[in-house]
Amino acid sequence: MTLHVRAAALDDVPAAAEALADAFADYPWTRWTVDADGHGDRLRALHHLFLSAVAVPFGQVDVGQVGEELVSVAVWMPSTALPDDVRARVGPAAAELAGERAAAAAEAEAALADRRPSEPHLTLASVGVVPHRQGRGLGAATLAPGLDRADRDGLPVHLETSAELNVRFYRSLGFAVTDVVDLPCGGPRTWVMLRGPGTTAADRPAAAAVGRRAGSAPWTGS
Repeated sequence: MTLHVRAAALDDVPAAAEALADAFADYPWTRWTVDADGHGDRLRALHHLFLSAVAVPFGQVDVGQVGEELVSVAVWMPSTALPDDVRARVGPAAAELAGERAAAAAEAEAALADRRPSEPHLTLASVGVVPHRQGRGLGAATLAPGLDRADRDGLPVHLETSAELNVRFYRSLGFAVTDVVDLPCGGPRTWVMLRGPGTTAADRPAAAAVGRRAGSAPWTGS
């Protein structure tokens, strides 16, 4: 099985949103921040919104294909602020799609905001592999080009994950835990992680020695 990773275009957004929605179907963060009523459709629409309005125009989206099948997606965002008009358009649309969990999503975002780096960095906003292709190393392969870009540019990479099983996976790529946050009102525990440029699992520093903060897309996690 050969995985081909390439940069996504706007034409890839529907398939990429479908893949991410499938991958995040039972993810603790999205279960907490997206309404259970029509959850799958809401999640698909949220990914479509973020990819089309934010990630493809202002970040980098890598998609992995096996043959003609799109099987994986990695979403990378720079630390530069989005234009005000984009925020003004995307924020209310995302809140509407979150439904009755919009307030919980806003509270979760606020709880993590001051855990994020102030220095220039990349954010791994989302990465997902379609369920029937998981467990075959495709996630790491999809992340490799983005981590290589960060290393070439001398940028740290941060992320947030609400799945404890993911922590070991990210550690194997050189990330270290810099903070652990229990989201308000019984929300899921979220691990904040950071990877320095050129860091591997073998030379990863202890968490206490790593620069602070990390982040994710406004309505999802990694």
